[in-house]
Amino acid sequence: MPDLSPIPICDSTALIEGGKGVRFTVTAGGADATGFVVRFRGAVYGYLNRCAHVPIELDWAEGEFFESSGLYLMCATHGAIYAPESGRCAGGPCRGGKLRPIAVTEIHGQIAWCPDNYVTPGKA
Repeated sequence: MPDLSPIPICDSTALIEGGKGVRFTVTAGGADATGFVVRFRGAVYGYLNRCAHVPIELDWAEGEFFESSGLYLMCATHGAIYAPESGRCAGGPCRGGKLRPIAVTEIHGQIAWCPDNYVTPGKA
């Protein structure tokens, strides 16, 4: 059973509303991957950095997950868009798909993520 203690990602000030996200290393289903956190409408959301359409990373430049309106997360490769608060596909080729959530906390000015049985700490 993996250690499920929260793992620090960054200071709360690193996430600006609708701005760049912060990536972090994880292992997902036994494979090396990245997760990311973003701030949207005051809350912090975490997801596996893997498009539901084709399993590739979303960001077009490191940490750039929002499309130009700042209302949706977007896969830079095929234009699939996702609601930041739920990870559900909101348009494009993801057709009913959903980003894989990663539980996050924001306490005492710090953002941390919580491993589960699928997403575990990655190799640094």
